[in-house]
Amino acid sequence: MATLRDIKKRIRAVKNIEKITRAMKMVAAAKLRKAQERMMAARPYARHLRSVIASVAARVPADVHPLLRPNPPGQGVSALVVTADRGLCGSFNAAILRRTRRFIAEQEQDGQAPVRFYLAGRKAAAYFKAHPADTFGTTQDFFRDLNFMHGAKVAEQLVTDYLTRRPSRLHVIYNEFKSAVAQKLVVESLLPFSPESFPAAERSDYIYEPADPSAVLTSLLKLHLEVQIYTIFLESYAAEQAARMTAMENAADNAVELNADLTLAYNRARQAGITKEIAEIVGGAEALK
Repeated sequence: MATLRDIKKRIRAVKNIEKITRAMKMVAAAKLRKAQERMMAARPYARHLRSVIASVAARVPADVHPLLRPNPPGQGVSALVVTADRGLCGSFNAAILRRTRRFIAEQEQDGQAPVRFYLAGRKAAAYFKAHPADTFGTTQDFFRDLNFMHGAKVAEQLVTDYLTRRPSRLHVIYNEFKSAVAQKLVVESLLPFSPESFPAAERSDYIYEPADPSAVLTSLLKLHLEVQIYTIFLESYAAEQAARMTAMENAADNAVELNADLTLAYNRARQAGITKEIAEIVGGAEALK
């Protein structure tokens, strides 16, 4: 049975844990607000970019660019897996990794093996180090100072792999931010671009520089993928902070409940000790009579 000293040590430890988790919740909430602001700022640009691409694509043949037409089957598929660099965010990382294993099984069942991965986030890299898989790139420890160049760098490597190894499709697996208490696990196709993913083209014409619309389309498609990857990173980072905020709030609440139980156990043990001492005093007094 735990002594009073042991219970007091546990009470102090639980109180310290509560303070730490509440502080982490506040930090995550501040980071979440900043991430949301960056997401909102990026969305209008991405929306107008899709409109311009649709307008240019309507003036060139549908298969003029390799990023607009699917590669022939037989070379498997590729996937970008986006996790966090850190833990303490509930099931955020575990859910992505479980879905990735299921994605591998689905592709093998459909005859789309081999499946190759580009890993974004330290947790994904650590998982696939323990569970070896075919990977062609890794980036980690970048969410703290996330900027557009991170998305551009990853997009360049993904395009290079898509055009050289020629997988039939490139997918992405990540957590999409929905609200402070909800994230959506998303598996979607990145390449090839689907014409349905762009809005209806405007009928007004443009003067192109260079004069070839296909050359303009090449630059726009590359930029569009960079924006997509950057937006996915922003969504994942916001979802991570929301998950961490929720996890730390639950941890703090559990610490409060545990502290109440320990305090009750301490008082009971203390009362039992007092009762025992009184009984010993009374028994000794009776023995002296």
